[in-house]
Amino acid sequence: MPSTPPHSGMSERTDPDRPLDPDRPLDSGRSSDSGRSSDSGRSSDSGRSSDSGRSSDSGRSSGPSRSSGPDRLSGPDRLLGPDGGLPQARPPWTHRDSLRITRVRAVVTAPEGTPLVVVRVDTSDDGLYGLGCATFTQRYAAVTAAVDEHVGPLAVGRHPADIEDITRLVHYSSYWRNGPVLNNALSGLDQALWDIAGKRAGLPVHELLGGRCRTAVEVYSHAAGHTVAETLDRAEELIEAGYRNVRLQTGQPGLGAYGAPGTGGGYPRSPHPDGWDPERYLRSTPALFAAARGRLGDGVNLMHDVHSRLTPKQAVVLARALEPYGLSFLEDVVAPEFYDHLPAVRAASPVPVAVGEQLGSVPDAVRLVRDGGVDLLRLHTSSVGGLTPTRKLVALCELLGVRTAFHSPGDISPVGVAANLAVDISSPAFGYQESHEYNEATHEVFPGTPVVADGSLRPAEEPGWGITLDEKAAGRFPPVKFLHERWSAQVRRPDGALEAP
Repeated sequence: MPSTPPHSGMSERTDPDRPLDPDRPLDSGRSSDSGRSSDSGRSSDSGRSSDSGRSSDSGRSSGPSRSSGPDRLSGPDRLLGPDGGLPQARPPWTHRDSLRITRVRAVVTAPEGTPLVVVRVDTSDDGLYGLGCATFTQRYAAVTAAVDEHVGPLAVGRHPADIEDITRLVHYSSYWRNGPVLNNALSGLDQALWDIAGKRAGLPVHELLGGRCRTAVEVYSHAAGHTVAETLDRAEELIEAGYRNVRLQTGQPGLGAYGAPGTGGGYPRSPHPDGWDPERYLRSTPALFAAARGRLGDGVNLMHDVHSRLTPKQAVVLARALEPYGLSFLEDVVAPEFYDHLPAVRAASPVPVAVGEQLGSVPDAVRLVRDGGVDLLRLHTSSVGGLTPTRKLVALCELLGVRTAFHSPGDISPVGVAANLAVDISSPAFGYQESHEYNEATHEVFPGTPVVADGSLRPAEEPGWGITLDEKAAGRFPPVKFLHERWSAQVRRPDGALEAP
């Protein structure tokens, strides 16, 4: 079990500017700025390009602020230093300049109705800041609290270049690690530090990762409708717009149908008339793809999302039924509780298997790749901790012949899309990339939001992510809780039993 570190015993004096332990003086023998170099004649802008990627502080929301004065010395933040950071989180090395992180905070906005969480990291260089995606939309308030109350103080006072050390410290410090709440909070910080790194270097982030391996990132979009005919109408619109990759979903009886409109009252004699039936889904889905190949031909790559609704055996049954239609992949064939069965499912499936958006840790992702559970690793990259762990997992994929197909619908912020693109454009392991066309309000909140053109996305050439945040605009779109829960609570079978949403 975790233990409390012993007092260093190096000094027993107290300092009114230092946080106090409730029982005894806390003194590590160094000042709250320990581990920081003096200016040594350098400015914080040393070696940096001019104002590229910076913005003024206008229009910002107030965000959380650490108390000062007597309240700071007696409240829950009393162990923090005057700058709001934890002195013991400073490293034992010095830096070549005086640049420091001065503030870390979460911003929540919902320009399309879906809550998006981004983290803003400010620095001592006025106007130099970074943005990172921390969107776990179903639990956005928990992520925001984790960022503001626990993650941020571990980074304040640190040099933003120490990405690996800072993110490892945040990861280890909670003792109970991983999960989508803590990892999304970590991701927001991690991606924001990469944004700052790109701005300081005057380079887009993908050039910090090794540069391009491809001209652009071909993406896929979703075609859905109440009927097969409506779904294929939408698919033809996407193909006309330049998409070569299209995911198909069609309506099903039941309010819990996924990816396309559901219809209530489909089973009027059942205990729950509005239920969704996996057996009927298994029988009807092959008909969708038979019609698709007949109408769309073989010149388009087709995908389908099961959305974790099947047992391992049912997943194999569906994959074999879809074999004649040449799908590029079958997505999320089983729920996370059954991931141990994925190697056997993949071995029996004639269709490539893409799984991973519900992963909440790097070790879980490693097991899927290492043990032969996936053909395509489908990460929600912020749920494994951000860019730093994602690039390591993608390197593993490359070595083991697994490709990527990152999760990226409307519940990922444009900053998260930019992070995905930085990996996609620079990795030989790239396979497919999900896409979403954001509304005008999102573009207003996040100037620089990537735009699909002819079925492809291209990363920005500006330093960092190439995306900014208009917090005044963001404030016009406050989030609403329980949007997902309102739907998932209705995902039941005809007998009334809950189904994995």
